[in-house]
Amino acid sequence: MTQPADSEKGILHPREQARHRSLNRLAPGPEAGRFVEWYWIVEWDLDEPYTAEVLPFPAVNVTFEQPGGAFVNGVCTRKFERELRGRGRAFGVKFWAGGFGAITGLDVGSFRDEVLPLTAVFPDGDRLADLMFEAESDVRRRAVFEAFLRDHLAPPDPSYELVREIVSTMAADRSVARVDEITERFGVPIRTLQRLFRRYVGVGPKWVLRRFRLHDGAELLAQGEVAELAELSASLGYFDQAHFSKEFKQQIGLTPAEYAARAAAERQITYR
Repeated sequence: MTQPADSEKGILHPREQARHRSLNRLAPGPEAGRFVEWYWIVEWDLDEPYTAEVLPFPAVNVTFEQPGGAFVNGVCTRKFERELRGRGRAFGVKFWAGGFGAITGLDVGSFRDEVLPLTAVFPDGDRLADLMFEAESDVRRRAVFEAFLRDHLAPPDPSYELVREIVSTMAADRSVARVDEITERFGVPIRTLQRLFRRYVGVGPKWVLRRFRLHDGAELLAQGEVAELAELSASLGYFDQAHFSKEFKQQIGLTPAEYAARAAAERQITYR
């Protein structure tokens, strides 16, 4: 199995977070990899509470949390905040955009911004949760989950494969800034594209594009790779710097300049 890329996309204030919790990822096996992008493991052991912030991907996550339980996390359209206290861990399954809908047959838009008990989707979810919590390692947890998933794998679905290809293009190609560029490139009418995205992804194509471009902007700002905000805004497809700054603050809670300044201050911290 190929190890997933060690990307910080979607993680807000990544260097700061790294001082408060560990994050590791595992790649899925070949069968599960049609639907699962990666597994993630977060652990923390803190004297003082810390609030971790994420700008989520357009993806469903299944999480096994200690303490907590087992949950299906719908696509989150807002900044996600989680207060970490004491000692704990979470084992998460990040599906490809559209992957969870393809497996379950559910309209993913119907539980957007919701967290459901695992048993609300999988009647045998309690048994799966027990096995996951009993497993002695994360590699074993992956094997347990993929054995469970094997009983729920869907046959090839051309609509899902198309959605996955489109979303991958949106994520990888920063030059794509408008939905009409996608409809032209893939030859899909706008209404068809909107219907497919609601059913499989849970949000519209315009929202997905904007989220990926915000991911790009936040990552570049955190890495200190932005010289001019106006140039960054234009490269991400925004009409001007004011539009980018407004949307950035609406979603992240800081202006791009404030976010960059906080990241710069964090880079000055000496690690021991």
